[in-house]
Amino acid sequence: QVHLVESGGGLVQAGGSLRLSCTASGSIFSINPMGWYRQAPGKQRELVAGITSGGSTNYADSVKGRFTISRDNAKNTVSLQMNSLKPEDTAGYYCYAMASGLKYWGQGTQVTVSS
Repeated sequence: QVHLVESGGGLVQAGGSLRLSCTASGSIFSINPMGWYRQAPGKQRELVAGITSGGSTNYADSVKGRFTISRDNAKNTVSLQMNSLKPEDTAGYYCYAMASGLKYWGQGTQVTVSS
């Protein structure tokens, strides 16, 4: 079992920045990869960014160049630095972790970008 706790969401104006963090506990030795999804009202959940234990990253095209994912393996934490935020980035953001073939989810944190 893996337990994920997120923090860092909030309300920001367009062009602003937010940083999301997610800390894992439990069977953390097998976690790979970790990352973030988001889901806006009426839309499907989509992958925002992921990172492996070795540091390989992938991003949704819509966030490339604006968002940066990082991981601290010693602290079992994954972070998402979000810059140049746009109203279309408004969504619930969910941390995820793959462990032993299962995908675990955090409770989600809301990001709202006003125009």
